[in-house]
Amino acid sequence: MTLPPLFELLVLLAAAVAAVALFQRTGIPASLGYLAVGALLGPYVAGLISHTETIRLVAEFGIVFLLFTIGLNFSLPQIYALRHTVLWLGTGQVVLTTAVVGLGAWGLGLDPVAAFIVGAVFAQSSTVIIARQLADQGEEHSRHGRLGLAMSVFQDVTAVPFVVIIPVLGLAAAGSLAEPLGWALLKALLAFVLVFLAGRWLLRPLFHAIAVRRSAELFTLTVLLVSLASAAITESLGLSLAFGAFLAGMMLGETEFRHQIESTIRPFRDVLLGLFFVSIGMLINPAALLAIWPWALLGALALLAIKLVLVAALVLAAGIERRTALRTALILALGGEFGFALLALGLAGGGIDGQAAQIALAAVLLSLIAGPFLIRYNQFLSDALLGPASSPSVAASAAAQQPHAHTSPKLSQHVILCGYGRIGQSVANFLEREGIAHVALDLDPALVRDAHAAGEPVYYGNAAEAGVLDAVGLASARLLIISYDDPAAALKLVQQVRAQHPELPVMVRTRDESQVEALRAAGATEVVPETLEAGMMMVAHALTLLEVPMARVLRRLREARSDRYRLLRELFQGDPTLAGDDATQARLHSVALPPGSSAVGQRIEALGLEADAVEITAVLRAGQRLLNPAPDLLLHSEDVVVLFGAPEALARVEARLSPFNLS
Repeated sequence: MTLPPLFELLVLLAAAVAAVALFQRTGIPASLGYLAVGALLGPYVAGLISHTETIRLVAEFGIVFLLFTIGLNFSLPQIYALRHTVLWLGTGQVVLTTAVVGLGAWGLGLDPVAAFIVGAVFAQSSTVIIARQLADQGEEHSRHGRLGLAMSVFQDVTAVPFVVIIPVLGLAAAGSLAEPLGWALLKALLAFVLVFLAGRWLLRPLFHAIAVRRSAELFTLTVLLVSLASAAITESLGLSLAFGAFLAGMMLGETEFRHQIESTIRPFRDVLLGLFFVSIGMLINPAALLAIWPWALLGALALLAIKLVLVAALVLAAGIERRTALRTALILALGGEFGFALLALGLAGGGIDGQAAQIALAAVLLSLIAGPFLIRYNQFLSDALLGPASSPSVAASAAAQQPHAHTSPKLSQHVILCGYGRIGQSVANFLEREGIAHVALDLDPALVRDAHAAGEPVYYGNAAEAGVLDAVGLASARLLIISYDDPAAALKLVQQVRAQHPELPVMVRTRDESQVEALRAAGATEVVPETLEAGMMMVAHALTLLEVPMARVLRRLREARSDRYRLLRELFQGDPTLAGDDATQARLHSVALPPGSSAVGQRIEALGLEADAVEITAVLRAGQRLLNPAPDLLLHSEDVVVLFGAPEALARVEARLSPFNLS
């Protein structure tokens, strides 16, 4: 029976809503619900969906946006910093699993290309299931939990080469793989160079220009344009769409716009990724499964066993004790949704036939069903295999251990500042001097650009969007401060945060006392009306909530007053047309010192900044902020100096420090 296209869409949406709601209610991952919808409505069962090719075409964009999001969370410096720890473990697991499974599949009669694809599919692990199950059972901060989740996330990155290689394998003739693979790798390198240069020279200025417009619609359109344009570039080179999207995300992940971009793309990603799982479900042929179920079951058992052994061995080789190694292996043993994407690429390119694909698909599905149970009972299984821990204290101490801080891209026990104007920056200055981790959000792109260039943890983002707050670690934050002057938006944000995190302290700044009662009723912990010392009041309350000793708080405030509120005056200024600030007011300004600058190789005291009433308050060097640098500090190439002074004086000093200055 063939339905009109609109009715097919309605049937598909209704079935997806019902299935996902049912699966989520029973604690089963939503991705399995989408797969069930595709299998039931697809051509092999009900046959209600006839436009399957159209659905697959649209669904491919789900993988594009998934890879784009993964790229946002892994910048080149992060990957390089992790090369000796989690990246090595994640890469080793993917390479070894692919090799072992591929050799086994080849020995069972598959051709080398199909065997390689099956190995790549089996090497993936479901980050979504792992993260959700660990959070549900309160093990996301345990050593094995954080290590397993970090390795799973890095598997997604190390699997990106498969996105380049697999489409080529199906097109290459047997025995002549070297030439097409070589060309594919060269094209991948060319695509990386093109997107890297675009990211360095075009993307940041582009998003800054768009952000100035303060239009959510324009920002969303730009995100879609950049991600799809990058995908189109790699496709034009004979590579996959997903590879280009990953490269674009990785370049944008180094900018101050990454959190807002991630929040913007998330609805498109989630909907289209769900559609992708529906399209994968349509590949499932229940009649064929009846004939191949022994092979599918054997494949699932092989997947779980091989990954369990390999991950445990790798973690042990990294010097981590065996109980943690085994529990980490139990977490990572299941298959992953990304394997479906690789399988779809293999089918589209002709690298694997339908029967082998059905077996691999069914094996991964069975592992996804068994995976949550392995994670839930990882302690019980480790005790059964290794014996119970020697003492409760030993078990507790092992669970409390944390991997290196770099393995987690999220902040923990930090302060979130919503708004980075005068008040927000005043609070941030004191938090920095107390050594308290913090991150700030603001919608003024000029302010964010200047502060970000100076090494401040400031990002462009709308704090009213739940996705943006999640991206900066709201779930693990220690304090939320709302410092912008918008009572209606602040009230809505307090209600939203309080509904999700009732225990999180929330502090709100308001211009007068008219909104105090409403904000307190909404759940604000502290409401600070503006006065002549509004900044000082916010600082005092923030440090008190953060359990800084009162004597130290009073000393900090006394020092600030004796220094004529120096910390409250040292502010970055945004676009004056947006902020409405006095254009003549003294301010902070970041200046990079490129090779050839007159300041490179000189001491600060030799620059003669006193004549312009300008001083250097900080120096950013190799990612480290040096506060109140000594006059005899020698300046280096690529340093960023943070200047404080009047706008005209700042302009004169910046011109003098330019490598093109002829004076």
